[in-house]
Amino acid sequence: MAPYVAVIGASRATAEQQALAEAVGAGLGRAGAIVVCGGGPGVMEAASRGAASAGATVVGILPGEDRAHANRWVSVAIATGMGELRNGLVIRACDCAIAVGGAYGTLSEIALALAQGVPVIGLQTWDIGGIELAPDPDTAVARALALAGERRAPRP
Repeated sequence: MAPYVAVIGASRATAEQQALAEAVGAGLGRAGAIVVCGGGPGVMEAASRGAASAGATVVGILPGEDRAHANRWVSVAIATGMGELRNGLVIRACDCAIAVGGAYGTLSEIALALAQGVPVIGLQTWDIGGIELAPDPDTAVARALALAGERRAPRP
């Protein structure tokens, strides 16, 4: 089974953060990962675009009740009607998360991930304990895939 990697970050991201997220999405897609995100604009849309361009499945877990609000690169849109509470679903659905930039919504996803033992790799994001910061998208993707594999490995 393919690893599920969430790409989390701000809906109002800088151009640099969007470029990083697109590169992360493309790297995950080339590796055969399923990309999970919040389905909206900014980092989510850039990661979706990168993943879709590499042929990956992109799952968007949306805050609202209308699947049509997903960005155009999402393959599977899940409308939750839960608002920001859907952040927990994004994290519960993944084996590892990559945070790119981000504001308080991203911080909530990071906190939920760390509390649940989901590894978090960071690119230009919050520098707090538990996040493994990466210098570039390729490193972030490689670490996320390795950590996702460790989490999914059968336990003796």
